[in-house]
Amino acid sequence: MLSYSLCIVLLIFFTLPFIHKKISAHSLEYAFYCIIFLTGIIRAFAGPASHAIIAQLIPKNSLKYAANINSSTWLTASITGHASSGFFIAWFGVNDTFVIILVYVLLAAFFLSFVKNKPVLHNKKNTGAWESVKEGLKYVYKSKILLGAISLDLFAVLFGGAVALIPEFSAKILHTGPIGFGWLTAASDIGAISIIILFTIFPMQRSQGKKMMLAVAGFGLCIIVFGLSDIYWISFTALLCSGIFDGISVIIRGTILQLSTPDEMRGRVSSVNSMFINSSNELGQFESGFASSILGLVPSVIFGGFMTLIVVVVTWFKAPALRKMEY
Repeated sequence: MLSYSLCIVLLIFFTLPFIHKKISAHSLEYAFYCIIFLTGIIRAFAGPASHAIIAQLIPKNSLKYAANINSSTWLTASITGHASSGFFIAWFGVNDTFVIILVYVLLAAFFLSFVKNKPVLHNKKNTGAWESVKEGLKYVYKSKILLGAISLDLFAVLFGGAVALIPEFSAKILHTGPIGFGWLTAASDIGAISIIILFTIFPMQRSQGKKMMLAVAGFGLCIIVFGLSDIYWISFTALLCSGIFDGISVIIRGTILQLSTPDEMRGRVSSVNSMFINSSNELGQFESGFASSILGLVPSVIFGGFMTLIVVVVTWFKAPALRKMEY
């Protein structure tokens, strides 16, 4: 968390007005790329660590509920961040918004400091970093249900993620300001946390694998509707519903990950999961921008939605174990 705060300090520095006058726009662009690259490295370590430690803080019979609560907490923060960012930028400007974000991160580091050190579980002594990665990959590959769940989410986000193009839609299609943009970016998270809270109180009892596949298909359909819409409330509703379907997928995948992984493999498997999911988020945004430059803004989003549906159809027939999975 402290390393992440240093990156935000750099963002504060490079968004100071007098810095803009001394550094060219091209140099600033490269500086922002480097800082974002560093935050990606930090997330690569922080994500698996935070996931693995949950199993050491929560009794195993409560992991299913803890996974839902963890997802709810993360999405609540995401909603707060996305929605408030539009307001903060409109009210205070970009530089002061980064200062507020720095306060958020320092508060998170403060609360995290109350978690006591936990023993690290190993199944082998002196296992190297590359060997650990290979062990995690082998375990995920052998677990067909876990592999199917991760792969389904990976390709769905890779093709169906329209997050990177929301600023373009907000400005060119929907013609809304910073506040409207903030609500658009928060819409999917609002839908996701709503369904996660619902299923935390009333857990799914049967056919979770089939429901996961149908949810990803629903996500793809919502992305298509978003791409076709030029009316703000329809676009907002489409993103809201996409978040609901994505939340169902997050619940099931997170629960599978927690319940199907032995304690000594949690860090490795979580690292593999983070590697695929986080890379699909970033590569998905690249894919969205690249497709937009070739196909155009609206066709690229519609294309991504249809590709998500194709991924679901292929997974439905190629991963019967995931389709029939229940927990």
